[in-house]
Amino acid sequence: MNIIILAGSNRKNATSTRLGEYAAEVISGQGHEASLFDLYQTPLPFYAPDEKQNEDQNLSDLNTRMLAADAIILSTPEYHGSISGVLKNALDHLSQAHFSGKPVLSISSAGGAVGVSSLLQLQAIIRNLHGINAQEWISIGGAQRRRFEATFDGYEEFEGSQDIEDRIKRVIGSFLHLAETLTAVRKTSGS
Repeated sequence: MNIIILAGSNRKNATSTRLGEYAAEVISGQGHEASLFDLYQTPLPFYAPDEKQNEDQNLSDLNTRMLAADAIILSTPEYHGSISGVLKNALDHLSQAHFSGKPVLSISSAGGAVGVSSLLQLQAIIRNLHGINAQEWISIGGAQRRRFEATFDGYEEFEGSQDIEDRIKRVIGSFLHLAETLTAVRKTSGS
């Protein structure tokens, strides 16, 4: 399967982007193709419905990769109880053609305890684009973010670090099962 991870932060080394990178590692370890589209590294033009933006190379690349994906992961920091502006801008550029019938996993990183508000908003957007929300989501916050911060050296142990990784692997495993099932159905039905 081909899974795209849309990392929706405009900050270098964002914890939500690093969480997306970790998700890609887990997915690749399960034998699937996972690629990260980092909105910090590949910024998109501001969405303006009255203007044609077909010539923007980053937007063209995003469109191509989203259409080719069997499943999607949306990763966002939570800002003031909402998704990031750059992720919302990217989603505004996309359509039902990119999401319809595809499973979508929402993940977030919040400065507080958890980023539930942003996840609820993502799920509403996914429904409107006719995507299929995964049964679970991933949210890290507070001390849990330490595992995904740029200063994490990979050796530091802190309370709950293994629990976080185990939970992420479990949720991704569930998401992959959903994605495999829906991909098989789409291929059988020819859609």
